[in-house]
Amino acid sequence: MEKLHKHFIRIRKLLDITFFRILFFIVLGAVLFTAMYSQVKPEKLDLGLFSVADQTIRSPGTVEDKKSTEKKRKEARDQVPPVYTLKNEYTQNRVDLITSIFSAAAEVNDEIKDEIKKQEELATVEKPAKEEPNVSEKVTRLKAKLTSGVSKDLPGQVFSSLVQASNDELSIAKDSTVTAINNVMTKRIPGDEVENAKKRVEEELKYSPLNDGLRTAAIELGRYAVIQNEFYDPAATEDLRLQAAENVEHVKILQGQIIVEEGKLINQDIYQQLKLVGLLNTEKSFKPFIGLVVLIIIILSAVYYYFYQMKSLPEQRQTFLLLYGIIFILSILIMKLVSLLQIFNYTGIGYLFPAAMGGMLIKILIDEKLAILTAIIMAVCGSVLFNEGVTGTLNFSEGIYILFSALAGILFLSGQNHRSKILQAGSIASLVNLLTIVALMFLPNGQFSGIEYGYYLITALVSGIGSAVLTIGLLPFLEASFGILSTMRLIELSNPNHPLLRKILMESPGTYHHSVMVANLAESACEAIGANGLLARVGSYYHDIGKTKRPNFFIENQMHHDNPHDRLPPDKSSHIIIAHVTDGSAILKKYHMPKEIIDIAEQHHGTTLLKFFYHKALQSDAETKESDFRYPGPKAQTKESAVVGIADSVEAAVRSLSQPTPELIESLVNKIVADRLQDGQLNECDITIKEIETVAHTLCETLKGIFHSRIEYPEMTKKKVKQA
Repeated sequence: MEKLHKHFIRIRKLLDITFFRILFFIVLGAVLFTAMYSQVKPEKLDLGLFSVADQTIRSPGTVEDKKSTEKKRKEARDQVPPVYTLKNEYTQNRVDLITSIFSAAAEVNDEIKDEIKKQEELATVEKPAKEEPNVSEKVTRLKAKLTSGVSKDLPGQVFSSLVQASNDELSIAKDSTVTAINNVMTKRIPGDEVENAKKRVEEELKYSPLNDGLRTAAIELGRYAVIQNEFYDPAATEDLRLQAAENVEHVKILQGQIIVEEGKLINQDIYQQLKLVGLLNTEKSFKPFIGLVVLIIIILSAVYYYFYQMKSLPEQRQTFLLLYGIIFILSILIMKLVSLLQIFNYTGIGYLFPAAMGGMLIKILIDEKLAILTAIIMAVCGSVLFNEGVTGTLNFSEGIYILFSALAGILFLSGQNHRSKILQAGSIASLVNLLTIVALMFLPNGQFSGIEYGYYLITALVSGIGSAVLTIGLLPFLEASFGILSTMRLIELSNPNHPLLRKILMESPGTYHHSVMVANLAESACEAIGANGLLARVGSYYHDIGKTKRPNFFIENQMHHDNPHDRLPPDKSSHIIIAHVTDGSAILKKYHMPKEIIDIAEQHHGTTLLKFFYHKALQSDAETKESDFRYPGPKAQTKESAVVGIADSVEAAVRSLSQPTPELIESLVNKIVADRLQDGQLNECDITIKEIETVAHTLCETLKGIFHSRIEYPEMTKKKVKQA
């Protein structure tokens, strides 16, 4: 990664030269032209019926082929077989009929028994009881209880066998017959299978435990009961045919679909399709090329002007330009790769493009305004690249989609949050993607199936989440390669679990507390003057990391310990104190910390004088050199370094006060700021006098809030009285 960083530095230096800067934009233009050339290349459409196509021809738009749709619907209707319905109620009706016949025979037996019993009770010598009716009379009685149709349809032998059987025998015969009928008629019996069904009943009853006459009667009744129960259902058949016709998808000539391949004969159907999509009267034109070149010139001019008027140091501007070029080319290449999937003829394949990726990367690493400009540029390029074979036209739907998706990722990406917020911004971009697709689908009153809605939902999610994943993956690489300290990186460095912060806490807790206090002061002061407050906070955390090498030699870590400087000569003490700057710089470089953090550690003391040890040395040697007791510097080069240096001195001074009052704090802060100005420590940074006054005022207000007077509770008063 370090080697790559060095290569980028060399390229960045070349961009200082006008020739290479122009060459850089020419490369960007060449990439754009190469990516979009195939999408605007005019087609040769000198076509005629029964001629051979000299190239593969695609449809410029999506058009429904109504004739083919109707033909497919007719084929679908014809393929639906007739529907036959099983009449289950017929089974129950026939079972009830046979049951009623057996019941009628049992009733006849019961009536005869009752009559005989009554006659026996009334019988006398003169008038004896009559004999039991013969079989013929019983049959007559039985037929009287049945319908004329049943009496005529069944042979007389059936009735004779029934009336001669006992009720118990009739019950057994009924159960056997009903069971056999039910077993057979629960299955479908079409008209041509009735006789086979009757035979199945006969076979089932042939081995029933009945006497021969009753068994024969049961078989006859079973055969009589079995009838056709499956019938043609015209209504259900028509419903299925209508449903089959409705399920046929509309035959569409899709945008980008191949109508005729190179070398194929243009027959009547193909010729009709070419006519339907309006490709028969198209003439050759070079206008699309001119339009593409002009479009690229407009895009590159906008980018060039933005960087031309950017208010930043030349070195930083060239870094941003190179970084922008890499992100821009990467986005175009991904867009081109996704556009190649159009060969699979999936409508809306461009919705898979991670449109929010480029915008989020540029916002994090460079600038939000440039990210918005890039979103517009990507939308224009996408409308060309994803025209799905629409020669010389723009896919405005795809352009709108890319624009809204990119803007959603940019606007909802918080500038002061963790990397996890990138995934949140990607999720919101997915939601915006979905809403945009719904709008684009509904506006033209389009007709889409449930599968198509699901497909578009998946593409929206893949685009948004994919943008976040790619952003998270590329961000560390770009930050390390270009040495960029982004907001996300600063947030990570401020994590208390960072090894260096844990090192300060464990080895020099006093310094850690001091650094946190300085961070609070520096951040509020920087934000008050429009500087990077987060950088100041994180820089403050690490500015005294060098004290971990000899923590006991610094007063904030000398709790319950003697001051070792009392036993050292002043020049030795000064060297130890001054060394914490160079030691800190070495530690930070060892851990590959960002340059901005290292600069704050090196510059927070500038070239200030260690007054205490200097004056102590003068007492023993009047010719002591002041330069030997000054920090090596350099002086503060940025506003953040200057503010951290002032906050560092102010915090240490105020902490040494036994009774810090607002007036005393204000006087001390103003004195420290004045000393820095008089000593020339702020001469090399671009901070103004007005901003210095704002910094001093903000520091005073913050310190007053920290060291405000507190109410003395009764318990505290009692303790003081006892101690007195």
